Amino acid sequence: MIRNTKRTFIFIIAVLFLILGVIGLVLPFLQGILFLAVGVVLLFFLFPNLREKSYKYTVKYPKVHTLILKVEDTIGRILGDI
Repeated sequence: MIRNTKRTFIFIIAVLFLILGVIGLVLPFLQGILFLAVGVVLLFFLFPNLREKSYKYTVKYPKVHTLILKVEDTIGRILGDI
């Protein structure tokens, strides 16, 4: 039960970040790209297919791929098991 609650909470937070990111693309005082990136990375933990597709497309760009792996590792340590 706690795992489902945690997954639901992370999903809600990810959607809020995505909404803030879209709003931030329009408003000049919000960093829209940053919010979008955080929302997408949070969704990586909930949807393994999305994570695999990101690996498939970023493996062409080694610097971006290693950055994504580092960010996922850091967030994974913070969130724990999902």
